[in-house]
Amino acid sequence: MYFFLMNLGLQDLGITSVIVPKSMINSLMDTRYISYFGCVTQYFFFLCFEASDLSLLTVMAYDQYVAICHPLHYEMVMNLKYCTEIIILVWVTGLLYGMLHTTATFSILFCSNVINQFFCEIPQLLKLPCSGLNLLEVGVLVIGIIVGLGCFTFIVVSYAVIFKTVLRIPSEKGRQKALSPCIPHLTVVSMLLLSGCFAYLRPSSNTPSYLDIGLTVLYALLPPLFNPIIYSMRNKNVKCVLSKLWRL
Repeated sequence: MYFFLMNLGLQDLGITSVIVPKSMINSLMDTRYISYFGCVTQYFFFLCFEASDLSLLTVMAYDQYVAICHPLHYEMVMNLKYCTEIIILVWVTGLLYGMLHTTATFSILFCSNVINQFFCEIPQLLKLPCSGLNLLEVGVLVIGIIVGLGCFTFIVVSYAVIFKTVLRIPSEKGRQKALSPCIPHLTVVSMLLLSGCFAYLRPSSNTPSYLDIGLTVLYALLPPLFNPIIYSMRNKNVKCVLSKLWRL
């Protein structure tokens, strides 16, 4: 689990590093400019980290499933070699999706260079083409939706089996111990998927609004910010320090 958490932390760091520094520089310098190459780079890396983030959360659901439903086989199934291969596949998947999506998006002729957002966001860029989306971009979007739904379905099925197994545990203490690593993961997954769906599925507007910016912050920046906090709350030392601070 901690091996996967290390990679989740790297992905969260990557997401914030792609977005926040440029936004802060623009804010401090009172400018709203980003170069074409800078926009392409930002778009590419944001997609890479987001896609690998969702893939890793799906893998972590499988890790929880093996740990709870097949505990005696856990060391054999989730060994270091297998986990390393999974992580390599997760990062490669993110890179490939980022390359496909970026190539498809920036192969379109844009009629405007104004983005109503604080970074090069997908929905805002898809409003700029002169002649609508091409077949390549539509295909990549469909693949992304199918893969996203597949990851969501896999997570739901995994936890359905996990909860079914946990309910068979006779002692309440045993059930709590089995569910303790699942709660942070479910919280992180729910926060990412719900905020992302709410931001992307709401009707788009051609005029800039603070609501659009707020929703983008909600799905792009809050999950990377809260993930370390959510998982740190399971650490006894962190809980002890927080309790002491609360008493002060």
